[in-house]
Amino acid sequence: MTDTTEQTFRELVFPYLNHAVRMYETSYATRADIDAAMRFGCGYPSGPLTVLDELGLGVVRDVLAARFAESGDNLHKPADLLDELVAEGRLGKESGRGFYTYADGAVVADDETPSADSAPQLRHEITTVGVVGTGTMASGIVEVFAKSGYDVVFVGRSTEKTDGVVAAITKSLDKAISRGKLDEAGKADVLARLTAATQREALADVDLVVEAIAEDLAVKTELFRDLDRIVKQGAILSTTTSSLPITELAGVTGRPEVVIGMHFFNPAAIMKLVEVVTTELTSPEVDETVRALTAKVGKVAVSCGDRAGFIVNALLFPYLNDAVKVIDEGRGDLEEIDAAIKEKAGFPMGPFALLDVVGNDVSLAIQQELYAEFKEPGFTPAAGLEKVVADGHLGRKAGRGFHDYS
Repeated sequence: MTDTTEQTFRELVFPYLNHAVRMYETSYATRADIDAAMRFGCGYPSGPLTVLDELGLGVVRDVLAARFAESGDNLHKPADLLDELVAEGRLGKESGRGFYTYADGAVVADDETPSADSAPQLRHEITTVGVVGTGTMASGIVEVFAKSGYDVVFVGRSTEKTDGVVAAITKSLDKAISRGKLDEAGKADVLARLTAATQREALADVDLVVEAIAEDLAVKTELFRDLDRIVKQGAILSTTTSSLPITELAGVTGRPEVVIGMHFFNPAAIMKLVEVVTTELTSPEVDETVRALTAKVGKVAVSCGDRAGFIVNALLFPYLNDAVKVIDEGRGDLEEIDAAIKEKAGFPMGPFALLDVVGNDVSLAIQQELYAEFKEPGFTPAAGLEKVVADGHLGRKAGRGFHDYS
């Protein structure tokens, strides 16, 4: 490993780890949920708090403190909790205690470990699920529920759109058959659970609605106002938004207590993570039901509150933004940075490859949301990210982003 690789790792990954500590110390999410979110949402080999324990809290704290002394950037200032744990001698795996507790190098139960009887239960009966939308995310969500034995009513703007959902699911099921994971009878059972509609009134009797339409607050607000009119009382209304305020969607209904976030990750049929996002008005029974349902359909639920980025995006995109700033300042080569992060951190992709996969326009919009919410100067979108978007270099989908795909 070269000194440059180590330097790149510390410069980009240590602030990400620090941000995770701050998320944990404010009780926004549990240590288990923060770690699970980044493992299952990003494919990282370990969550950030586990990585801190492995690297040593004192090592990370000292590197961050030196960076902060040079940069004055608050994102480099060691989190208060990091200082406290180091002072207490909780230095990580090597000392037997860090964010987790260890015996013979393995994690053991402690006072933060959930008890076996704390698993969430279905407090609302869910037999029929409604999905609004016909895009890739919506199609994946329909498939997830249908394959798990639920009847699914899905609504699109036209028969052509809903036919596209059935075609996408059929293709996925055929692929499963070719791999020996499903047979023709199983495929027929899944397809038989699907009901397509072009009118929202078809959702009147469903027990849960999952909204998966355009990431536009005005469009979603209109939908939730209409769902409030149409869907039976007692049904749960959920949204897959990755960045918009769920509280505002709940506010246009007469039943904010049943409105919740179910942020699936794309492709929904494959990715394991669902961020379950509650507002201050979401009832505990709805929260528990959605977490239990998530587990029942084979996904991993993590819990958090309604603020920009939730867990994954709030940790991921500042790190990606920092990588662009390194290039902006002429302190690195993007190919070398991508390679260094894959080698040292074990991430599936380097930051620039990932930006291009997500879409640089999408990435910029998320970073803008984070800056607007937290008012953190270090979250200011990188000039290089703004430029590639302005130039139309949006990533893989455009044939060019930070890398060239032509």
